[in-house]
Amino acid sequence: MNFFRGVMGGQAAGPQPTEAETIQKLCDRVASSTLLEDRRDAVRALKSLSKKYRMEVGTQAMDHLINILQTDRSDSEILGYALDTLYNIICNDEEEEQDESEDEAAQKQADDLGAQFTEKFVQDPEHVTLLLTMLEEFDFHVRWPGVKLLTALLKNQGVQVQGIILVSPMGVSRLMDLLADSREVIRNDGLLLLQQLTKSNAAIQKIVAFENAFERLLDIITEEGSSDGGIVVEDCLLLLLNLLKNNSSNQNFFKEGSYIQRMKPWFEVGDDNSGWSAQKVTNLHLMLQLVRVMVSPVNSPGATASCQKSMYQCGLLQQLCTILMATGVPADILTETINTVSEVIRGSQVNQDYFASVNAPSNPPRPAIVVLLISMVNDRQPFVLRCAVLYCFQCFLYKNQKGQGEIVATLLPSTIDANSISAGQLLCGGLFSPDSLSNWCAAVALAHALQDNLTQKEQLLRVQLATSLGKPPVSLLQQCTNILSQGDKIARRGSKVQTRVGLLMLLCTWISNCPIAVTHFLHNQENVPFLTAQISENLGEDERLVQGLCALLLGICIYYNDNSLENYTKEKLKQLIEKRIGKENFVEKLGFITKHELYSRAAQKPQPVFPSPEQMLFDHEFTKLIKELEGVITKAVHKSSEEEKKEEEVKKTLEQHDNIVTQYKELIREQDAQIQELKEQVKSMSSQNEQMQATVTQQLSQIQQHKDQYNILKLKLGKENQSQSNSQGDGSQLNGLQTEELTQLREEVEELRKQHTLLQTQLGDKDALINTLRSQTAESSAGGSENTELLKELEALRSQVQSQSAEINQMKTERQELLRRAEAATSDAVPSSDGSLDAAKMAELESRLAAQTTETERLKEEAKKSSEGRAELEQQLASATSTVAILQTEKAKLQTEVQESKKEQDDLLMLLADQDQKIHSLKQRLKDLGETVEDEDDLDARDQTDDDEEDEDED
Repeated sequence: MNFFRGVMGGQAAGPQPTEAETIQKLCDRVASSTLLEDRRDAVRALKSLSKKYRMEVGTQAMDHLINILQTDRSDSEILGYALDTLYNIICNDEEEEQDESEDEAAQKQADDLGAQFTEKFVQDPEHVTLLLTMLEEFDFHVRWPGVKLLTALLKNQGVQVQGIILVSPMGVSRLMDLLADSREVIRNDGLLLLQQLTKSNAAIQKIVAFENAFERLLDIITEEGSSDGGIVVEDCLLLLLNLLKNNSSNQNFFKEGSYIQRMKPWFEVGDDNSGWSAQKVTNLHLMLQLVRVMVSPVNSPGATASCQKSMYQCGLLQQLCTILMATGVPADILTETINTVSEVIRGSQVNQDYFASVNAPSNPPRPAIVVLLISMVNDRQPFVLRCAVLYCFQCFLYKNQKGQGEIVATLLPSTIDANSISAGQLLCGGLFSPDSLSNWCAAVALAHALQDNLTQKEQLLRVQLATSLGKPPVSLLQQCTNILSQGDKIARRGSKVQTRVGLLMLLCTWISNCPIAVTHFLHNQENVPFLTAQISENLGEDERLVQGLCALLLGICIYYNDNSLENYTKEKLKQLIEKRIGKENFVEKLGFITKHELYSRAAQKPQPVFPSPEQMLFDHEFTKLIKELEGVITKAVHKSSEEEKKEEEVKKTLEQHDNIVTQYKELIREQDAQIQELKEQVKSMSSQNEQMQATVTQQLSQIQQHKDQYNILKLKLGKENQSQSNSQGDGSQLNGLQTEELTQLREEVEELRKQHTLLQTQLGDKDALINTLRSQTAESSAGGSENTELLKELEALRSQVQSQSAEINQMKTERQELLRRAEAATSDAVPSSDGSLDAAKMAELESRLAAQTTETERLKEEAKKSSEGRAELEQQLASATSTVAILQTEKAKLQTEVQESKKEQDDLLMLLADQDQKIHSLKQRLKDLGETVEDEDDLDARDQTDDDEEDEDED
């Protein structure tokens, strides 16, 4: 210890040792000392020297420090000193801070020193594995320096360390546990460690994501205050970006886990948006980037569409549009919000329709698209903001024919509203503005309104512009070509390359794949001479791009020409190129477009990102059009008339083949439908077969069960030393099955008896009704021959019913006789006690069983026939019921006639009573006159007297 104090305290006399000697002595002390306290003090001394003498400590002490980590695991203090020392010699951060004022050579040397020590440390993968085990220690003095050391290793040798951690058992899981540490310092440095670990390694990104990283990170962001949080929120967002960017698996996991919905509260801003802190701006910027990662155009279309749908459904798009229209939002946040909204609505019809309905909070309210276009054509707005608005407009029109139609409609004469500013008016204003950037942006925006939409290209030909007072209006196409062709306007506007490139891109997009627009363009006699003059001239480097676009425009006029103009047919235009320009020169000028460096930059991604306004020349969608047309235009220019004729013939042949293929496709569809029907039939038949097989299986099981019962009974009968009572019991058991069948037959006979009784009751009711009708018919005088015939039919029906009843009674008698025979057979089946006759009796019982089984089957058949007879009887009964209904109708008629007859009889009785009264009065008058009048009573008495006398004479 005295030696160590002398080294560290500097109190010893004599020459002082150098730094290297001191470090060497400390290393020897670490290696040779047996006391833990001595080794701890030596390591602490090395730690104090490691920052100033980084190279010496790293060169001499690294192996000893690693050995300390392996041997002194029980002492957390010496482990902490060793880890801190290793961190100081490997990390470059301190050196970078100290070397800010030094030259680049010293800075590079410091960086190389950290890389060298890192490479030495990771040469043995066990060192990294050892460090991972250190992170399991909960002690702060071990865990924190271990986290920092591993982070420094990942910064210096990321790929190599990532590979070691990836193959280490539970390596990533140990690092994920750092996020759950209650000590914020360790948790925050754990975030930095995971940032370095997940850089450019999809496998580790997936493991971290499936270790519930999304849930933990979002919880930390919420706890720290979301966008109002500090640097910890920024670190969480950076880690989320690492996990999601260019990783489709993690993106899908993030969406399926409903984590998109948890992003919505991040973008809730208040009315007062003044005084945003720099950290809040950074946080919100990263949050917007996180949204863009999920809907980036480079992602697969299906995944992007799914995320766009989720963002609309959870209200995230609505929240972003609120920020878009809010006041006081910082410019860079507003720009990034516009870019984010652009990619959320790109290619999604539902989201595009919602964005079209958003209005700015102005008086009167204006559509958000109009407000954004005002910023795009305003030369006082920031360049990046104007680019963002252009990108938003492009994304709104991407695969949105409805939106394209709405934009073009604002330019048509029938829909122009003079009291309001429309999108079409702003685009026309920007197209002819003195600002070249406004010209270019408006031309590209209008070209996107025509992209892949033949209808809108034809509609835009109707647009008329008023150039000046007293002059007739000209079409928009004519005005664009005038700016290019007329000398005075070229000097004033078209001299700028950016303006001419924008107009040429608009014209190429407009007339491509639209023969009507080509005809309108060629109808202006000045256009073709201007294009040929521009292409044939030898101009400077800047003008070569314009020459290439002019060649493209002229080539489109050839390729999509329908030969409707006699002076500008395909053949004549090709002859003009050959005479004025030369085919080789034409193709060379056309090929210069794709060789331009700005062309390749614009072709990389849809978003227009340019370092300066002067480099804003190409549009992403236009680069696709050039790729599509360059080859076909080159072929069209080189083709002769004979080749074109051959090509037309080939096209006709191909059309015929297409028709034949279409017919075969239809035939195949029909056959597919038939096959599908047959498959369904096979499926249904298979199901029926399965059902039948199941039934057969069930019946086989029942048969097997009966066989088993029979075998059991057979075994019981075969026992030798069994009493007669037991034998009788066996005999009863043998016939148990027959008894069950006889019971079932009795039940069926009883059921038939009940049904017969019911039918007899119904028949009795019908007979009573028929008798009633017969009596009523007999009483009436107008029965006629029809009633007689009906009665005969009823009698025939009754005889049929009686015959059926007799048959049923006969069947009942037969069944009862069969039952008696079966019971008699059962009673006769008791075996004797003689053991020698068991076999004979067994055979006899088997034969009786077979006979009774046959008899039972016959009885079942007769029961089935009885059921059929019953059904026939019920049918006849129904016929009798209908006959009764007819008779009831006839009865009603007869009753009506009887009532009329009764009424006539009453009238006759009244007349007779009147006549009797008159006769009586006349007789009374005769009596009064003295005449002799005989009453009816006297006449009756005299008749009676005469009769008596005649009887006496006869006697």
